[in-house]
Amino acid sequence: MEPSFQRDTAYIPDRITVDARDGWPVEAGRYRLAVARACPWANRAVIVRRLLGLEDAISMAIAGPVHDQRSWTFDLDPGAVDPVLGIPRLKDAYEARFPRYPKGITVPAMVDLETGGVVTNDFKQMTIDFSLEWTAHHRDGAPDLYPEHLRDEIDDVARGNYEAVNNGVYRCGFAGTQPAYEEAYDQLFERLDWLGERLSHQRYLVGDTITEADVRLWPTLVRFDAVYHGHFKANRSKLSEMPVLWAYARDLFQTPGFGDTIDFDQIKSHYYEVHRDVNPTGIVPKGPDLSGWMTLHHREQLGGRPFGDGTPPPPPPEHERVAPASNPAGGIIRSA
Repeated sequence: MEPSFQRDTAYIPDRITVDARDGWPVEAGRYRLAVARACPWANRAVIVRRLLGLEDAISMAIAGPVHDQRSWTFDLDPGAVDPVLGIPRLKDAYEARFPRYPKGITVPAMVDLETGGVVTNDFKQMTIDFSLEWTAHHRDGAPDLYPEHLRDEIDDVARGNYEAVNNGVYRCGFAGTQPAYEEAYDQLFERLDWLGERLSHQRYLVGDTITEADVRLWPTLVRFDAVYHGHFKANRSKLSEMPVLWAYARDLFQTPGFGDTIDFDQIKSHYYEVHRDVNPTGIVPKGPDLSGWMTLHHREQLGGRPFGDGTPPPPPPEHERVAPASNPAGGIIRSA
C-alpha cells in the first residue's frame, strides 16, 4: 500500500454534447448510465438525472455492490446480465471500445447502445453536461443546478470539498503510513468544520438553492456514519455529532431526488466486503442506527428554495426504487 492514497483521475474525456464535438450527440434513448448504488461518485449522476428528469432520455443500469478485481457486475439483474446492454460485467462495455482496457472499471459510465462501448466515465464533467447539454430533455420544472452567475463559486467550493472531503475520506482509509493518515484526517475535519460554519447561516452551499456543489458533497456525508467513520478511521466525530452538517445532510436526504437514491445495505456491503485490505474478514457491521435520517432538521428556517423556480421531481420509476428495508425513507421521499 502506498504511503498516501493517490486517485487516478485520468478518465475517458469524451463528452456527449448538442454539437457532438467528440462524435457523441445528445440523443434520447441512445445512452445508458451505468451506476452502482454503493458508489458516491455514481450517486452524483443518479441524483442529477433524477432532479432534471432525464429518466426517459437516459436509461440506467445498476451494478451490484460487491465486485471482484475485474469489474462491477450486473448480478442484481435476472441471469446476472444487464437486460439492455446484454453483458454481465461493466468491463465488457469498456473493452467493447478499448480492447484490453488497462485502467480501472469505474462507475458512473455512459455507454453507447449503438456500439455497446463506454463513451465516458468522467464523473465531474458528466453531471455538468446533464445540466447544460441535455436541456431539451429536462422535465418541466427542472432546477438550474449550475447557474451561470454562480459557476465560479460552485467550482471553487466543490474543488476544496473534493480534495479534503470527497477524496479525503479515501485518503484516510487507504493511507499506508501513520503520517499520511493523520494529514488526511486533519484536512478532512478542518474542512468539515469550515463547512459547518458556512452552513450555519445559509441553507445550501452556494446561493439559496440546491446546486452542483451540494450534489457533489452530499454523497460523502450520507455515507459518513455508515462507512467512513469506522471503516476509514475518519472518527473524530460522527456526522450525527456535528449538528449543522447533520441537519444539512438530513435536509437533503428528505428532499426528493436525494434520499430516495440511497441503499444503505448496498453501501455497507460494498465497502466492508470489497476492501479486504482494510477489512480482511469481510464482516459487515450491523450498526449504526440509521433511523435518524428522517427526523426534523429545521433548516427551512434559514430560507432558501430547494428547487429555485422549479419543482420537486416525481417519485422514481418503480423499477428504480430502493427497497424500504434498505432505506429509512422507504425509497420514496414525499415532501421537500
